[in-house]
Amino acid sequence: MSSNPFEAAVILDGIRRWVEIESPTDRPDQVNKLANLVASGYRDLSASVECVAGRDGYGDHLVTRSSWGQGVPGILVLSHLDTVHPMGFIERLPFKVEGNRAFGPGIYDMKGGAYLAYHAFRQICTDDVRPPLGITQLYVSDEEIGSPTSRALIEAEGRKAKYVLVTEPARDGGKIVTGRKGVARFEVFVKGTPAHAGARPEDGCSAIRELGNVIQTLEAMNDLKRGVTVNVGVVRGGTKPNVIAEEAYAEVDMRVPTMADADELAPKILGITSRTPGVGVKVIGGLNRPPYEKSNAGAALYEHARSLAAELGFRLFDVFSGGGSDGNFTAPHTATLDGLGVDGKGAHTHYEQLYISSIEPRARLLYRLYQTLQ
Repeated sequence: MSSNPFEAAVILDGIRRWVEIESPTDRPDQVNKLANLVASGYRDLSASVECVAGRDGYGDHLVTRSSWGQGVPGILVLSHLDTVHPMGFIERLPFKVEGNRAFGPGIYDMKGGAYLAYHAFRQICTDDVRPPLGITQLYVSDEEIGSPTSRALIEAEGRKAKYVLVTEPARDGGKIVTGRKGVARFEVFVKGTPAHAGARPEDGCSAIRELGNVIQTLEAMNDLKRGVTVNVGVVRGGTKPNVIAEEAYAEVDMRVPTMADADELAPKILGITSRTPGVGVKVIGGLNRPPYEKSNAGAALYEHARSLAAELGFRLFDVFSGGGSDGNFTAPHTATLDGLGVDGKGAHTHYEQLYISSIEPRARLLYRLYQTLQ
């Protein structure tokens, strides 16, 4: 048996067991099956496990707490157990190893990183000396759809913590994340008047035509230099080609780097009105995840992680990401470091993979963060 407690092959076998339990967000039975396996891994550790019952058709959340250090603000580790891949996807993308790559649904986003955090905690529990701070690990079941049932729990735990570590996958060759765009979602409802498109078009008011005007207004808000993106990703409308459309609908995604951008643009989107007499426009929605802006505390946490990585023999760089995570919910009030999971590529794709060479250094980095944060 190897004397290395961070041997990649051993850790990868644990990741495999988590990957081989498929856990789409919309299958709470499968998410809970994985949660039960995760919980079982803490039974012989110096930790308590609380299961927060799922609701609204989603799975349970797990909160594990170290037996030490719970009386003062400590370390919160955020992970999610759900994946975007539908049931049966593992037949298309079975767990397999090819050279330095291991494949499987959710292996990169983010079962690999979640397992690293668990393994590092397990090693901490075997040490003779307890670290300065308590460690709470939160595994949620609905991150891939915006964390609707876990957000309140994440925010509550985040406010109690001194540091938040997020095990989302690394970026661009191992970079960690120190900032993310905020995410807003909107729905657009357009109501016109139907008529025969050939015989009496003058009697109608096209909802689709007006939706076209709305789309132009939304597209004009894009500003890549500022990092603002507004995307109309779903459009529906009308009934028949020979009928002036009575109704039209769109779904909109907005990404903004700062709260100032959100405060400026969200009201503009919600305030869009019809340019066409006789047609009504209603927009609902708002900010789903606040921007994760790099704070002074977050920057200091990154510098500490970078110094630990140097001690471990690798260089650590940070990056700003356009995608959101549960770290967006904690960063506004607690020092947060994201992208601490495995390196790899292909999140949400049919070739999702982690790089096996990243397993040991990333696990050791989490372990050292647990040991040294105070």
